[in-house]
Amino acid sequence: MSLFDDDRPKKPVAHEIGSDLSLLSVDELKTRIALMQTEIARLESEMARKASGRQAAENLFRS
Repeated sequence: MSLFDDDRPKKPVAHEIGSDLSLLSVDELKTRIALMQTEIARLESEMARKASGRQAAENLFRS
């Protein structure tokens, strides 16, 4: 067995921005939408966490 398994199949990307959607079923589109909504929520949560940390730091230095 080699150190690098280049022959191993790569996991398909769940969704790529700008990809052709015409071959997807309605269920596949719904699945992708749910995946993206979950990712958006995760991004917004991280953004809020960082904004909160920044605000705490600003408050500390204003005191």
